[in-house]
Amino acid sequence: MIYQGNAITVVRGDDDVATLTFDLKDESVNTLSSAVITELGEAIEALRNENGVEGLLLASAKEAFIVGADITEFQVMFGKGADFLESMLMQVHDIFNAIEDLPFPTVTAINGLALGGGCEVLLTTDFRVMSESAQIGLPETQLGILPGWGGCVRLPRLIGADNAIEWIAGGTQNRSDAALKMGAVDAVVPAEQLEAAARDILARAMAGELDHRARREEKRQPLKLGPIEQMMAFETAKGFVAGKAGPHYPAPVEAIKVIQKGAGETRDRAQAIEAKAFVKLAMTDVAFNLVGLFMNDQVVKKKGSHYEKQASPVTQAAVLGAGIMGGGIAYQSASKGTPILMKDIKDDAIELGLKEARKLFTKQVERGKLTSAKMAERLSNIRPTLSYGDFGNVDLVVEAVVENPKVKDAVLTEVEGEVSEETVLASNTSTISINQLAANLKRPANFCGMHFFNPVHRMPLVEVIRGEQTSDAAVAATVAYARAMGKTPIVVNDCPGFLVNRVLFPYFGGFSLLMEQGADFHRVDKVMEKFGWPMGPAYLLDVVGMDTAVHAGEVMARGFPERMGSLGGEGEKSAIQLMYENQRLGQKNAKGFYAYEEDRKGKPRKVRDEAAIELVKGVAKESREFSDEDIIARMMVPLCLEAVRCLEDDIVGSPAEADMALIYGIGFPLFRGGALRYIDAMGAEAFVAQADELAEELGALYAPTDKLREMAAAGERFYPTPAQA
Repeated sequence: MIYQGNAITVVRGDDDVATLTFDLKDESVNTLSSAVITELGEAIEALRNENGVEGLLLASAKEAFIVGADITEFQVMFGKGADFLESMLMQVHDIFNAIEDLPFPTVTAINGLALGGGCEVLLTTDFRVMSESAQIGLPETQLGILPGWGGCVRLPRLIGADNAIEWIAGGTQNRSDAALKMGAVDAVVPAEQLEAAARDILARAMAGELDHRARREEKRQPLKLGPIEQMMAFETAKGFVAGKAGPHYPAPVEAIKVIQKGAGETRDRAQAIEAKAFVKLAMTDVAFNLVGLFMNDQVVKKKGSHYEKQASPVTQAAVLGAGIMGGGIAYQSASKGTPILMKDIKDDAIELGLKEARKLFTKQVERGKLTSAKMAERLSNIRPTLSYGDFGNVDLVVEAVVENPKVKDAVLTEVEGEVSEETVLASNTSTISINQLAANLKRPANFCGMHFFNPVHRMPLVEVIRGEQTSDAAVAATVAYARAMGKTPIVVNDCPGFLVNRVLFPYFGGFSLLMEQGADFHRVDKVMEKFGWPMGPAYLLDVVGMDTAVHAGEVMARGFPERMGSLGGEGEKSAIQLMYENQRLGQKNAKGFYAYEEDRKGKPRKVRDEAAIELVKGVAKESREFSDEDIIARMMVPLCLEAVRCLEDDIVGSPAEADMALIYGIGFPLFRGGALRYIDAMGAEAFVAQADELAEELGALYAPTDKLREMAAAGERFYPTPAQA
């Protein structure tokens, strides 16, 4: 034994080959925490002091190689400031360079995921052998930073600047066949042959058959690119990537600049350039928020996993209602391997649901994600039916009929008599109270909400709504099923609109007030899109559908009359209600705030519509000019305040879950981190002052809660500061 640590061991074999194994104790995966990095430095130092070693194999005892740096440490490290961070990065470079400079050949056996820092470790060795099922990549730009442990230096020298830009700027995970084709690895073998293949390459290098010195020298020297090649590789890439990433996400373009600046430098100088750029990005709010999102996502996944462990798996599901939504739910279940019955009372509805599922599977085949044989196999997981004949064996039923409480009540009470006493019933409702729907059920403990977002196959969020009588077992089973479908479930308590719609509709309320005061909805859309939303509020209403928005607004008005009464038609008609009354329903009938034409791919494309503009003028009581800042405040304050209320009312369990629900459910701008992080970024005191000023003119929709005032007075936050994280 050359070295023994908590995460790393180094053992010398009879053939004088040392094996350095990553195996972090008491953890399911290997990560590179600061403690593990310290151990790695100690292990390499021990190797350098060991006489007679002739080769080194890097390996992992886990299913994955190394999944990356320990992201839970990032915000604390970033909070220590630029000087600390740059010093830390250069210390890691020293350790990784020491691996690369060892006086004997080195090889990595990549047995599973090798991401971020894990990928940067394997780039230090002379050779790499990869299991067929493994994946490698540098996803740091997705966290608002860039590879900071040599990835921007070594990868371009290994696979070329063009390929490295694609991997790093895209933050992709890359399969073994792609890695081999690009030259990132030297061999790809079945998992059971991995160690033998790695040792064979090492033996050939030790025998002089493979020139490991030439390999490492290439990684130490400048990139072999002429001026014209450099211009084509970097300038073109910067323009393309900037357009794709958008102005709010600087990391992908910054990574290209780092590769470009380091291209003409030796290894050590290029690493210093990389370190400075990493620090620059790490000090931004974007990086802090994106890392915070990763942490929030882990909170949500951990809670989902906790529920899942308490549940029996759903082996047979059913969906009631075979329209577009029912077909989408059936597709999602079948595509992830859970057989599902799709029931309706009409043949044409059944055919519509099957058509939706077939369409989605066909797209997968066209994109090369599925073979025709696999499509047929997965499509066979959907069994259409007009009767309840096989419902006795169903573990969970999703009711997805029209959003009408009487219809849903009739369907739910009917199906309850056809299933076993253990079967869970879940209503896919966006607004109707779960307690109300449970009133006539014989087994309300087995009932909850399961709110999918449209389109089902794209939207990651599922709200699992707990009613007053819902059992833990029903919630656990529904969460487990949602996770099996590849969705992110978040458990919320029952209230009008649940979490996401309850928070969204005050945003629409703010939009309606702007229309009353004469704002131009085209400009409001542009301002909010520039702020970071995927679409402005008028465009979003067209996508949601004016009929849906009016119905949901009425629910909100009844539930929260003091601040949302106007959403239900109280007082003057809003722009949304006028659109509805004039049969301008949005994309579903090609006219709303915008008119819609089909583009070349058959998708709706919005165009300016003078009739809509004239209609909106009818609600304007005055004509005012608003700055961009005014528009943002009037839209964002009511949304953020409702998120605060949902947290205070125990509708949602934590700030992390509230913010992730808004990101996954309505596309809240990622780089802003969520509604509660948005308040933190502004500071609760400043946010409350802004809200009070607006409330004085616009009313209760903008009034802060007492608890938020207390937080502001005490200087408190929803999340820890960077130094506390």
